[in-house]
Order: sequence, then structure tokens, then C-alpha cells
Amino acid sequence: MENSQSIKQRFGIIGNDLHLNRALDKAIRVAPTDISVLVTGESGVGKESIPKIIHHLSHRKHAKYIAVNCGAIPEGTIDSELFGHEKGAFTGATTTRKGYFEVADGGTIFLDEVGELPLTTQVRLLRVLENGEFIKVGSSNVQKTNVRMVAATNINLHKAISKGKFREDLYYRLSTIEIHLPPLRERVNDIHLLFRKFASDFAQKYKMPTIRLSDDAIKSLENYGFPGNIRQLKNIAEQVSIVEENRIVNSERLLQYLPTKGTNLPSVVSQEKHTSDFATEREIMYKVLFDMRNDINDLKKLTLELMQSKDATKVKEENKNLIQKIYSGETKSEANENKVEVVRISDNDERSHNFEYAETIDEDESLLLEDKEIELIKKSLERNRGKRKLAATELGISERTLYRKIKQYNL
Repeated sequence: MENSQSIKQRFGIIGNDLHLNRALDKAIRVAPTDISVLVTGESGVGKESIPKIIHHLSHRKHAKYIAVNCGAIPEGTIDSELFGHEKGAFTGATTTRKGYFEVADGGTIFLDEVGELPLTTQVRLLRVLENGEFIKVGSSNVQKTNVRMVAATNINLHKAISKGKFREDLYYRLSTIEIHLPPLRERVNDIHLLFRKFASDFAQKYKMPTIRLSDDAIKSLENYGFPGNIRQLKNIAEQVSIVEENRIVNSERLLQYLPTKGTNLPSVVSQEKHTSDFATEREIMYKVLFDMRNDINDLKKLTLELMQSKDATKVKEENKNLIQKIYSGETKSEANENKVEVVRISDNDERSHNFEYAETIDEDESLLLEDKEIELIKKSLERNRGKRKLAATELGISERTLYRKIKQYNL
């Protein structure tokens, strides 16, 4: 059995990190068996190397090895790609086609981004794992296949299971053995080794001297988080190799190739925040309206009580207090605009105790609320560029109700 050092040389793997070595040792031990393997890790950590190692160290090494990127195949054709189809099975199926599981019979199939598979395809895949059987699209004949399956994912499958996006039984079938590859930021001592390897490769490719890093540049490189992992490091090494004239790069120059968080990225406006702000504004406006309505009702109630007691002086004082309460800070024009009337007492009426009660009728209140409702609907439609579904969501009403309101107010 080969050891991890020879495997690194054979497959061009750079690094001495403990977790990396442990992952390679696990791949070497599991290779001679036929059990399925799940490779996990962030995007760009080199997960595609593990299934190659497993295949080339297994008894299937002389048979087919097929790598399939599940996330790159449209949902409507994924079943046909994996399991094949019969002639006439769907529009455009002019011939019978073999799927990857039929072609890879006796070999190994690598399903990259397996977490992107549709649920219907997951059911078919589970059947292959359980008894090696599959059915072509458009066929009723059960076929057999003998393949070793290795899958990889960069998403948390436990979360996907809890959200109903990945089958739990399929997860346990795929992850008989799970191999995790660490992100580059956890392999600090390997970062400079990888950079030197990439710089040497690009120097040969572009026929130029190899880029070297100063001590401070090495430190800056090792302190960087590398969200894109090895793929990002390779990209940076290529940029520096091509652009820099001075073949010894210091920290100041190198930092120009290390994007900081939030830099050079498109700005994304959070729809959730936008909706939340509008909802808050709507709640405040409704609160003001309902408070105003309560004040008006209090005014009506008090006036009626005072009319019964026929206390003109008290009427005058109470009206004054209520008017100040309702219209505090409001200009005369705003009061006229809101069309709210109060009890008016003339000198003659005061002497004769004959009061004229100008009731604020329900119709005026209705018009006031109606104006505010129209204003809210207009604002929401403007914010969402006329998209009624989004506007209805923001307003907290159904689309049907919004359509009715638009027709009612002739908006």
C-alpha cells in the first residue's frame, strides 16, 4: 500500500498539514474497498483529488472513471445524463442514449456538488446505491450497474436535510466514509509552499523568471483568509507572475492582489431591510391615524357629556385643551386639510346655553383614512416599480386585496 508522501508526489499535492495528511491516509485505506465515500470541504480546497486517488488505488483502476458536476447540469436533463434515455422519451430524444452509470459500469463515478441534485434524482440515486439498479428515462426495463460512487459537496448537508432539500437516507448511504479537507486558512504553513509551486509553474508556462516573495510578503500572504482557498491562491500567483516586473515582490505590492472584505464587490441592497423599513414607516403612520381617531372620538364623547350638563364655560375650556392636544405642532392649513371640526361656541350661544355641535362625522374620518391608504399604496407601488406582488407583501395584504384597492381608488 502506498503512503501519503508517494501519493502527494503522484498527484501533485502540496502540503504537510496534519489534517490534509489524515484525509489522504483515510483515502488510501478506503480505496481497496467498494464502499461509497463523501468528500466534504469548502469550495476550492481540492476535493476532486480524493476520488482520483481512490479510483487509481482500487481494483477498478483499469475501468472507467467519470466525474460529473451535478450543479452544472440543468434539472430537466440531469436524469437523462446520469441514467440515459430511450428514443422518443422526450422532445429531442432522437436516439437512445447511455447514461453515466451505464458507461461507468465496473469503474468509478464521481458526483461533484451532489447537494445540488433535485429530490426526484436523489430517489433514483438511492436505488443505485442500494441494489445497483436504475431505469432509463422513458423505459420500463430495470438495468444493473456495478459502480463505485464517490460524492463531494461544499454545502452543509445536515442543514439541507433539515430544510427538506436533501434526503436523509441518501446522505447516510453516501457518507459511509466521510473525508473532510480543511480550508487553506487552517493550513498556514502550506500557503507559501503552494505559492512557490504555482509561481514556478507559471514561470515555465509564460517563459519568465520565477516570482519570489520577501519575508514581509510571506507574512502578509499567510495572514490572509483566502475565502476562495487554493483556487484563489493559484489565481493570485498567476496575476503576480504576469503583472509584476520586479520578480521579488514585497508586502506592499502583494497586498494589492489580496482583496479585502467588501472591496471590489458589487453592492447588494438587502430586500429584507428595505421591506423592514417600509413596514416600520407604515406602522408609525397607522398608529398616528388611529391615535387621531381616538382623540376625535374622545372629543365627541366629552362634548356630548358637556352639552347634557350645559356648562358653557367648561365646554370652552375642554375644547381648548383637546384642540391643543390634537393639533399640537400642526399649522392652520394642516388642520383645514385634515377636515376635522370641533365644537364652536358663540357669545350669544354661551349666554343662552344654546350650543351648536359640529359633529365630526364618520364620513370625514373615513376620507382621512382613505387618503392615507391611497398614499401608502402609491408609495409601495413606486418603491417596487409597479410590481404588485411585492407591493402587496410590503403592505401586509393579499394580491387580490391590492388589486381591489387599485381598482377602487382608480390608481
